[in-house]
Amino acid sequence: MENNRAKNIASVLTEALPYIQRYAGKTIVIKYGGNAMTDELLKSSFARDIVLLKQVGINPVVVHGGGPQIGRLLERLGKESTFIQGMRVTDGETMDVVQMVLGGLVNKDIVSLISRHGGRAVGLTGKDGGLIRARKLTLDGHDGDLGHVGEVESIDPSIVATLDDSGFIPVIAPVGFSEHDGAAYNINADTVAGKVASVLGAEKLILLTNTPGVLDSDGQLLTGLGATEVDALIADGTIQGGMLPKIHCALDAIKSGVGKAHIIDGRVQHAVLLELLTDAGVGTLLKG
Repeated sequence: MENNRAKNIASVLTEALPYIQRYAGKTIVIKYGGNAMTDELLKSSFARDIVLLKQVGINPVVVHGGGPQIGRLLERLGKESTFIQGMRVTDGETMDVVQMVLGGLVNKDIVSLISRHGGRAVGLTGKDGGLIRARKLTLDGHDGDLGHVGEVESIDPSIVATLDDSGFIPVIAPVGFSEHDGAAYNINADTVAGKVASVLGAEKLILLTNTPGVLDSDGQLLTGLGATEVDALIADGTIQGGMLPKIHCALDAIKSGVGKAHIIDGRVQHAVLLELLTDAGVGTLLKG
């Protein structure tokens, strides 16, 4: 091996060591979505990251989305999608497709990817082991009915803890169930990731996105943000649109006991490792 390359590798490994020591035995919840979930190279690098984290004694828990995949299958079936406030109206037939895509196709693809790279993953939906109890989501001040779109009522983390302790990597699809009538509900994956992180007392919540993180008005990356700074950025319109629910989800998790939250660029190869195990990081850090 060339001497300079060997030195660079050694430098990277020694930089990672204190972070590995800090997070050993800790839980990291990662919401997986966006380009990182559709680009083959990024999918492979994500799976390798997750396997490496588990191998060095960190407990990753993956929560994934799948909106584009649901949309494509509905289109193939000739079923038109309707959205209210950015959320897909989900009738019974659409919910069948949601469960097939999230709990089947997407979930098992992630499990297979992790297994291919030497990890042991188990796919779950919120129905498994009573993991996610949900209730129907209603929109304030809006007459539209979203159907089987839900919000988290409660989370029982025992099955996730059991898998973690047994050396498995939990991979969770954001489908919950109603305790009252057994109905299934599709829930926003960011929300589920935040709630799971809170209940597990996770050290960190990481949300993968298709942007570098939270940007200022000049397009520069912002980091080290607390609730006060975030409120000011929302008030002046710097944070808006699709970033708002991610920010609120991250701050809610921190208020509920999660150590820190990160919104990172999932378009960067090995983004999870770069954020967790290097000095630089690749996104926006949110803190209490």
